[in-house]
Amino acid sequence: MPTTLNIALIQTDLYWEDPVSNRNMFEEKIASNPDNVDVIVLPEMFTTGFTMKPKRIALSESEGTLTWMKQMAQEQNKALLGSLIFQDKGKFFNRLYFVSPEGMVEAYDKKHTFTLAGEDEVYEAGSEKLIFEYKGFKICPMICYDLRFPVWSRNTEDYDVLIYVANWPKKRINAWDTLLKARAIENMAYCIGVNRTGLDGLDFEYPGHSTVYDVLGNPLAFSEEEGILYATLNKEHIDSTRKKLRFLEDRDQFSLKG
Repeated sequence: MPTTLNIALIQTDLYWEDPVSNRNMFEEKIASNPDNVDVIVLPEMFTTGFTMKPKRIALSESEGTLTWMKQMAQEQNKALLGSLIFQDKGKFFNRLYFVSPEGMVEAYDKKHTFTLAGEDEVYEAGSEKLIFEYKGFKICPMICYDLRFPVWSRNTEDYDVLIYVANWPKKRINAWDTLLKARAIENMAYCIGVNRTGLDGLDFEYPGHSTVYDVLGNPLAFSEEEGILYATLNKEHIDSTRKKLRFLEDRDQFSLKG
C-alpha cells in the first residue's frame, strides 16, 4: 500500500471563456511536471474562468474537456483534478472531475453555488458529497464557495485529504487563507487549496495563495505567483497524529439531509 502521494498544484491565469486556449496552456504545464507526481490539481472552471454565461461555451466542450482530461492522464501517467462547466440533460453544472491514468473517473457537482455572483441562478447545485480512494489515500474534493460551510466538509468518513479548487478573488483572500487552515485542523486531514491568478473577463483580480496544509494546519506549500507548487502527503503523518491526538473520536455525530 502506498504511503506517500505527490501532489502538483497548477496556479495560473486563465483565458476568459476560451476552452481551447486554456487546454493548450494546461497541456504544456501538465507535461512539464516530473515523473514522480501522482495527482495534478487545476483551478475551478479551468477552461473558462468563473463565468455566469455558460451558454457562450459550445455544448461539445463539456465532453470534449473530459475526453482531454482522460487523454492527458493516460499520456502523462498522472491523475488530474479540476472543475469545468458541464452541460447535462439541458442543465449546467460546475462539475469537478477526477481522472486517473488507469481510467478511474469520479465526479462532484458544487454543492454551494455562489449567490453573490448569481451562480445559483445559472448552475444546478449538487447534493452528494464525494469521497474516493486513490493510491491508498481517501480524498474529498470540493469547489470554492464550499469552503465557507464546515458542516458539509466535516470529516465523518475518515478521509485523508480535503481538496478545494477555486476562483477566489483578492478582496476576500483573508477568508480563503483562514478557512483552509481551519478545515485542515478541524478535520485532521491534509487540506489543499488551488486558486487562480490574474484578472478575469469581469476585471476581478485573483491573487493565487494556493496552499497545502498538513493535519495540524502547518503549511507545506504556498505561493502568490503563477507557477506549479509541489507537496508530498504522508500517510504515516496522518495515522500517527490521529493516534496521538484523538480529536476526531470526540466529533459530533450527525447526518445531513437534503
